[in-house]
Amino acid sequence: MSIREVLTSVRDRCDEKGISRVDQELLLAHVLGVSRMEIHARELSLDNSQREEFNRLLEERINGAPLHYLTGEAPFRYLTFSVGPGVLIPRPESEALIDAILAEIEKRGNNQTSIVDLGAGSGALAISIAYEALQRSARVNVVAVEKEAEARSWLERNIARHDVDVRVIAADVDEALIDVRCDIVVANPPYIPDGSILPVDVMHEPAAALFGGSDGLEVPQRFIRCATRVLKSDGLLVLEHHESQQKALADLLHSNYREVELHRDLNDRPRWISARRK
Repeated sequence: MSIREVLTSVRDRCDEKGISRVDQELLLAHVLGVSRMEIHARELSLDNSQREEFNRLLEERINGAPLHYLTGEAPFRYLTFSVGPGVLIPRPESEALIDAILAEIEKRGNNQTSIVDLGAGSGALAISIAYEALQRSARVNVVAVEKEAEARSWLERNIARHDVDVRVIAADVDEALIDVRCDIVVANPPYIPDGSILPVDVMHEPAAALFGGSDGLEVPQRFIRCATRVLKSDGLLVLEHHESQQKALADLLHSNYREVELHRDLNDRPRWISARRK
């Protein structure tokens, strides 16, 4: 069957179930081993086995499986990350954190900058920092802390995939990096309040990477305590958070930090906070 025939055959069912045309095309491109653009630019067709695989993946998507788990990949800034069950899918809302860290690295000139990513998950933050710093000939030492074994396997796979120098520490943030000091801590901790109603596909992602306690602040506070312990004086903390938590986190940081700044994401929602260790 041609691309057009295949997409036409599933359109009504996908529209009924709320599966976007983009998702349909990305799944089809994945089955064919081409880019989404190519399915429109080239004369392609599916054999029977490819059509069966496409229908199987589409049915899983209709039943709530995340698109990126089905394709096994998720884009983040300039790289593509391997993802699947057991790891949080990187999202574009987190990309601005990298810009803040690269700006801080640049301020430090030729000095080596030590960076810790707490709760690193797939490694999107840590690996992007290491990769983009290398492109700028900046000297960095990047450490990724991740306690969950499933997530850590994806982290290590992505480090190998992108051939970057990132050290992995298998530990909880309460116990990690005792007696270590660093220049920058970055983190995207679990911050969704327990019991929140989430989209079905998001609920397929690991609860340990999503939920941060009854008010969503319990886990972020643990990450802040770790950052406060490991950051050097004048070191920078960059922390993603729930849009409802900005003021509470700012209040928590003021005792040990200065230059507490609030930042919005591309959708103009409160999304992350930065602060400098006193």
